[in-house]
Amino acid sequence: MLPSRALIASRLWLSSGRMTSLGIDVGGSSIKLALARGDEMLWQTQSENYTRPRPQQLAEVIRKAIAGRFDGGGTVGICVPGTRDPVTRSVIQSVNLPALNGLKLDDLIEQAVGAKPSRVEIMTDANATGFDIYATQRLTGRLCSIAIGTGIGGAVLDDGVPLFVDGESPGHLGQMDVSIEGEPVIGPDGGAGSLEGYLGAPAIVQRYGPDMPSNLARFGPGDPPIKALARAIRICHAMYCPHHFALTGGIGIRLGHLLPVIREMVEKDLTRIARPGWTLTCGSDEYHAAKGAARFAARGTMNPGS
Repeated sequence: MLPSRALIASRLWLSSGRMTSLGIDVGGSSIKLALARGDEMLWQTQSENYTRPRPQQLAEVIRKAIAGRFDGGGTVGICVPGTRDPVTRSVIQSVNLPALNGLKLDDLIEQAVGAKPSRVEIMTDANATGFDIYATQRLTGRLCSIAIGTGIGGAVLDDGVPLFVDGESPGHLGQMDVSIEGEPVIGPDGGAGSLEGYLGAPAIVQRYGPDMPSNLARFGPGDPPIKALARAIRICHAMYCPHHFALTGGIGIRLGHLLPVIREMVEKDLTRIARPGWTLTCGSDEYHAAKGAARFAARGTMNPGS
């Protein structure tokens, strides 16, 4: 489907460098924000922490974090946890942030920025993160981004365009069965052998203790979480045949020291349909989702067929 004249005009305006795009990544305890003008990131920041906030409090938290540094007439991209209604653009259910339940995101943004933006794009944090990785690393071809934090999600992008298999995701990477012999687990969703059951933050804390930096620093090829991750990447090679893999999220960006080890584990007797020369990298910070949301708000829409 060809873009509308209004969308073309918007993109021309953006390319002239006059309009800014705000990215908002709403998390369970704080909000990360980033402001872009074209490809240039002007600033990024994190809000004050909150605990089970009310909707009005969320708007106020965003407003304080912006601190007058955004013209409300620009574009906005927002990522929120939970399931959404694409018609009403509202959150159906957010387990970790009940204040979002039933909330229309356009209303939240208008209250937060004090004006109605020219356009609002709503996306998953996994897709926004993947889009920022794709842009900042100047990739081509297909990227598989695996976000590892409290839970595990993922995005698959072809030349920057997300692949949708189930809703807004390429499938549920955190729930894939990567069972390790002699180390059975049951994941948070009740599934045996799920990747989240080995590598999600709660699983690591339960198995190794609360000191996450120390846990990650001493991981090696014999540890079940790393075995599970290597197996997950091997499965993704067979499913998606990507040119690139990126590990993101609070845990993923801290696995850089293990990339050579993980790659060696993945490469051993890897399926021949894997693309030669595939790459494995880590994200660089925890603002990828906010920056990706800002970048995509400047570009257009993530909806399939647009």
